[in-house]
Amino acid sequence: MKADQTLDCVGLYCPQPLFQTREAIDQLEPGQILELLADDPAAEEDIKRFAKRTGHVLLSYERLEDGIQRFLLQRKE
Repeated sequence: MKADQTLDCVGLYCPQPLFQTREAIDQLEPGQILELLADDPAAEEDIKRFAKRTGHVLLSYERLEDGIQRFLLQRKE
């Protein structure tokens, strides 16, 4: 799945990844996909809760090497 925009939050810690994700997804058109890269241990719970609360769709979540987490979020229609 190809992202329309990538947001690199590696090295940033709570609450920055969440704030930047909110700003980035608000700039996308409905249906577009944001790829988020983060290494904050709290990011998994924060981003999953954010998607559920806002209605955006968490398409995928995976842990990459070096503790980096990759999220694909689709902006709600």
